[in-house]
Amino acid sequence: MCINIVVVDDDPGFRRIATALLTARGLRVVAESGDGASALAAVRAHRPHGLLLDLHLPDLDGPAVARLLMEEERPPRIVLTSTDKSYWSQEELEQAGIEFFIAKDRLVDADLRRIFGPAGA
Repeated sequence: MCINIVVVDDDPGFRRIATALLTARGLRVVAESGDGASALAAVRAHRPHGLLLDLHLPDLDGPAVARLLMEEERPPRIVLTSTDKSYWSQEELEQAGIEFFIAKDRLVDADLRRIFGPAGA
């Protein structure tokens, strides 16, 4: 099964790294976005299985993007990432529709295929 992902980060260098890492793990990056508005458009256009979403974006923060996507018929599995430690509790992240938080420096160690796979399997 091909797992489609949208990568959202305002840093083009990090988007390149994340895309290479996801691709190396057998996932397919269908779009990249540098801000919340284009992320919403990309998700609506591509209907990905997952969204790798930066916490800090120029227009909306990651949880705001996640909350807006939760209103969609089939929201993607959302993984929030940042160089900062998450200052939201797991409960607050889940209420925003975020299933996982992974620090950017730990992304290489994460089992991305399992995280983005069906029902986290």
